[in-house]
Amino acid sequence: MFAAERRQLILEMVRANGAVSLRELARVVQTSEVTVRRDVRALEAEGLLDRRHGGAVLPGGFTRESGFPQKSHLSTAEKTAIADLAAGLVGEGEAIVVGAGTTTQELARRLARVPGLTVVTNSLLVAQALAHANRVEVVMTGGTLRGSNYALVGSGAEQSLHGLRVSRAFISGSGLTAERGLSTSNMLSASVDRALVQAAAEVVVLADHTKLGSDTMFQTVPTELITRLVTDEPPVHDERAATELQALADQGVEITVAGPGAESAAGDPMPPGRQQRPDMPLPGQRRTQGGHGAPGGLGPQLRNAAALAEGPVGRVADMRRR
Repeated sequence: MFAAERRQLILEMVRANGAVSLRELARVVQTSEVTVRRDVRALEAEGLLDRRHGGAVLPGGFTRESGFPQKSHLSTAEKTAIADLAAGLVGEGEAIVVGAGTTTQELARRLARVPGLTVVTNSLLVAQALAHANRVEVVMTGGTLRGSNYALVGSGAEQSLHGLRVSRAFISGSGLTAERGLSTSNMLSASVDRALVQAAAEVVVLADHTKLGSDTMFQTVPTELITRLVTDEPPVHDERAATELQALADQGVEITVAGPGAESAAGDPMPPGRQQRPDMPLPGQRRTQGGHGAPGGLGPQLRNAAALAEGPVGRVADMRRR
């Protein structure tokens, strides 16, 4: 495919979906992410689209939010891996809140197997995923239906959350930065998500690598309130994601990255999709000589629960159920 043809197809995909990851663009045009990144840069120079971390959006995408049909086709493998990991945080008999989003919908499908669970949500899609789970109680907020993401929003949704207290909130959004935390493009959605977060003792953010470094209009959760981030492993060349992950870890956010070849805290292989790389440097970080008592030194890194017993580095999540 000639460069002009590639760029036209890339532009059509972005116009159709609002936002598309570099990984998905590379798959569709059948070329490398390096080539796609060059094409996206050229299209941005012409004012035809805007680059965002790990992808491309329509011009003015800072204020635009893609609808559910578009979002559901983006980073599907990454969202599945994130949902698998996040489900391991939920124990029998817990009460949690789950916000709206395509990643949280994936999480809900896995929560159907947790006995005695109570899930409070403003998402029709989350409720639908749990509708036939006999051992899970689903509590829905009130509010006004927002059709673009099948979520209940507004004062009715917020008021129904007053006085609620649960163990964890699982929230996703449109962007995540160490400086500002989690954000979204819609004011009503942001307001309800803040109410969900206020009801929880811990806040778990589910965000694939394309959200890292992106900032949108309305802040949902400031960084200091985020307990954990569950994400996928960014591409090796994605320095922006690596920098953002390190900055989040430096601010005390526990980070778990889904990736192949991981082991559990007990040293057993983890099932596909529930993986955490032991002794894995943050993407973009290099191993250094000495330091942290490890042979050869590892520098800033993500480590599994067994490694954490020797002393945490970067406050990475212990995935064992507490």
